Amino acid sequence: MENGNKLRLLYIYQYLLRHSDEDHPVSTPELLKYLKDEHNMDVHRTTLPGDIAMMEEAGIHFEIIKSRQNKYYFDDRPFDVSELKLLIDAVSSSKFITEKKSKELIKKLTSLTSDYNAEKLRRHITVEGRIKSENEKAFYILDRINEAIDKNCKVSFQYADYNNRKYKELRHDGEYYVVSPYALVWDGDYYYMIGYCDNREHMRHFRLDRIYRIPNVLEDQKAVPEPKGFKLADYMKKMFRMYGGDETINVELQCETFIMNAIVDHFGTKVLTEEIDDNHFKATVTVSLSPTFYRWVFGWNGAMKILGPELVKAEYQKMLMNSLESD
Repeated sequence: MENGNKLRLLYIYQYLLRHSDEDHPVSTPELLKYLKDEHNMDVHRTTLPGDIAMMEEAGIHFEIIKSRQNKYYFDDRPFDVSELKLLIDAVSSSKFITEKKSKELIKKLTSLTSDYNAEKLRRHITVEGRIKSENEKAFYILDRINEAIDKNCKVSFQYADYNNRKYKELRHDGEYYVVSPYALVWDGDYYYMIGYCDNREHMRHFRLDRIYRIPNVLEDQKAVPEPKGFKLADYMKKMFRMYGGDETINVELQCETFIMNAIVDHFGTKVLTEEIDDNHFKATVTVSLSPTFYRWVFGWNGAMKILGPELVKAEYQKMLMNSLESD
């Protein structure tokens, strides 16, 4: 009988967890029928309030709608529907997470709400056809790098790029990179490892989905201490999205007024700007020169111009001329 009472509590909890929410309270007769039909338990209606009260004492909260036949619903979920929708959108949109893993994670996320709400969420999910990573080992790569960070050890790995036939090709003839990892960051739909690279004797960042196979944790090699004055936020501000080189430089840009939103999005509200006239302003930004930066400037179709330094203007003009030359 004691085990039966314990099981009854679990059965009630499981049923309300899956089949009840604010819009779908479960009545006393419905619960009694479930216990009888599914578990062959004959339970009197006066027993249920005591069972609910006992679970409340254990910290499991149910809402009770008082009536001749009380109704109950589970009201102790860690996420509401809008929060789950936000998380599911992030998973389904992420390029880092493969299509297969996205579906697995979404299934787990929808299990955190009632069946009714889970069905609503599933109707709005689209994973197929989105550009997703094909690296099924990405999660294991993430775990291995986390392990190295926790142990303050170096990691070694190979890095791959796509060649002109869309095959993965190991960079630098399969050279193993040895890196002291300091942080894992999410930026622009991808995960990156930031650390000190022994091979290049410089701070570098690597996209996790381009790491070839699972890295080795070099437990016998302690990580190199972070360079003096290194700040992760500053590194990310300079190196990600439209940056990419190693050396940083201050560049003056003349922009039409409507570009101010993009300048603030990329460089923050503390970026140095100066009004030129009603329709233009000058921004002084710190960037690492790379083709990505020049592509960003070009994408504004003349609404953004490089004012200086001269070496930056010359490099930009050279890239423009190269793009017009034919073989």
